Amino acid sequence: MHIMDRKPVTLETMKANAATLFSGELLLAAGDYSAGEHNAMTVGWGFAGYAWGRPVVVVMVRPQRYTFNFMENYPDFTLSAFDGYYREALKIMGTKSGRDCDKYALAGLTPIAAKTVAAPAFAEARLVIECKKTLVRAVVEQDFIDAGVVNEAYAARDFHKLYFGEVTFVEEARTRIK
Repeated sequence: MHIMDRKPVTLETMKANAATLFSGELLLAAGDYSAGEHNAMTVGWGFAGYAWGRPVVVVMVRPQRYTFNFMENYPDFTLSAFDGYYREALKIMGTKSGRDCDKYALAGLTPIAAKTVAAPAFAEARLVIECKKTLVRAVVEQDFIDAGVVNEAYAARDFHKLYFGEVTFVEEARTRIK
């Protein structure tokens, strides 16, 4: 385990590239850390930028994921990015369900209190983005113009929900692990 020494930054000044942030080394966590009611999952689809004059992150969660319930029932979430050293841990976080096991222990990751939201962050993360939900939107088949996207991404018709979160705090590691 590598505990990261992080410093506050902004979405604009973070070293991480917002365009490549969702490249498979990112955990979405929702729930209430202090109450012990939370879950996290690896995410690969989403984006960061600006909407309504505010810095926002958009994440996509399918209804069958255990984290979906936490996203639906809690007002905020975090995104934690990791270095390649944690690739196997993130694979566990994306393939095991928190319904069935303590996947934090299996992955060797340490949930910790976030600075501005109830959802947990992770001690080992090189970047933590804290967000409060501002908009939730269900993806529906009839809104797609390109039916190919539906057939490729939603063959089972298990459409995501989009969660827009206003960024409330960002912190990034002072140094990176290779």
